[in-house]
Amino acid sequence: MDALLILGGLLLILVGLVWLVMLAFDTSLLWGLGSLFPPLTLVYVLRHWRVARKAVVLSGLGFIPLIVGLTLLANQDAQRLQAILSLDWARPPVQAPAELAIHLRGSLNGQPFAPQQAELIDGVLSLREGEDVFARREVTIRLPNLVKNGNAPVRVDVLPQDSGNLPEVQLSWLLPEQELPEARRLNHAYTLHLKLEPQGPNKLAGDFHLVLPPQFKTTLSGTVELFTDHLRYVDGKVDARYDSRETLEYVITDYLKRRYATQRVELGILPGVNFPASNMSLSIEARINDRNEQLPVVLRKSPSRGWIVVGDRYQVEAKAEVAAEVKPEKAPAANPVPAANSSLDRRQRFSLERLQSNPSRYMNLQMRIMTERGSMVEGRFNGIDTDGQIVVQRNLKGQGGASFAVLPAQITSIELLEP
Repeated sequence: MDALLILGGLLLILVGLVWLVMLAFDTSLLWGLGSLFPPLTLVYVLRHWRVARKAVVLSGLGFIPLIVGLTLLANQDAQRLQAILSLDWARPPVQAPAELAIHLRGSLNGQPFAPQQAELIDGVLSLREGEDVFARREVTIRLPNLVKNGNAPVRVDVLPQDSGNLPEVQLSWLLPEQELPEARRLNHAYTLHLKLEPQGPNKLAGDFHLVLPPQFKTTLSGTVELFTDHLRYVDGKVDARYDSRETLEYVITDYLKRRYATQRVELGILPGVNFPASNMSLSIEARINDRNEQLPVVLRKSPSRGWIVVGDRYQVEAKAEVAAEVKPEKAPAANPVPAANSSLDRRQRFSLERLQSNPSRYMNLQMRIMTERGSMVEGRFNGIDTDGQIVVQRNLKGQGGASFAVLPAQITSIELLEP
């Protein structure tokens, strides 16, 4: 109601002013041109009041609903009124500084490509444009045998005539009328040059050059900066305010190390989490001092400190225990206890049939699905529904998550991305 009154008042004022200018032009051409300037408009009203009074009265009537609407708005939402009067809406939005310095020239599938996200994790380099569930455009290059873990320098050069075990290049794009992105792959007949150097605790930066065969309409050249994990750092320390599974893993692992006064903590795979959130209750599995433990953990996000474990009182006590801890004698080497992470890699011999026969074994693991129509679905496995469809969930940055269900008969390939 308040918005209608404000708009109605402004409309009456505008109509009255337009009518006043028209009356001025009817009087003479010079008065008409002069009425376009506010000081001369006032002079015209004073000199020709009997002619101009109708338009002035109409504009004056417009102030009545305008003032009533602003009063109602002030009573209901004073902050909104303040934002309107301060004219913040008229100023151009201030864009937040980009996390990564990416300067690429060229196109992907014949369209301009301006990625905002870039990472090189577990031998997979990805450049992504768009913040939605599926990227508008994305380039993925698999370099499992050429990239070492951590922030080691990366050198890759591939020419069109090269053969053998070459990096696999994948393009994907999402058209406005499509629900799932289209994808294309190739592993030969392209040009690739990568020269990346470590920058900071979890970044690589350097040259990127990619030229695909003409039918792909893709040529990219310039410099890129990439994250090597899903953590963020401030002054060399992990930023616990950033929403990611890895941030939660870091916070929980740090908490367990201080709680049990030991560095021998191996955290299992976390249950499924959705962002954004301010509180989380998780049941975690961890191996602490060679013992398997299952613990409930409640996390809360503080605006200043980020994610913290509720009830964490072990900062001082843990330091005291570590200082007083006596170095234990070496345990006999016989019959060593296997580590929690020494289980078999579930990516080996993974198939759709194995997933359908034992879905609980692959819960919350990252996987990629290609359909017979050329579409691609990537996310965390969330089970099999009552119709037998494979359910995959993908988290959105700051926007929750989305689930997608794919019939097994439509799947042409399925790939597990985590061990």
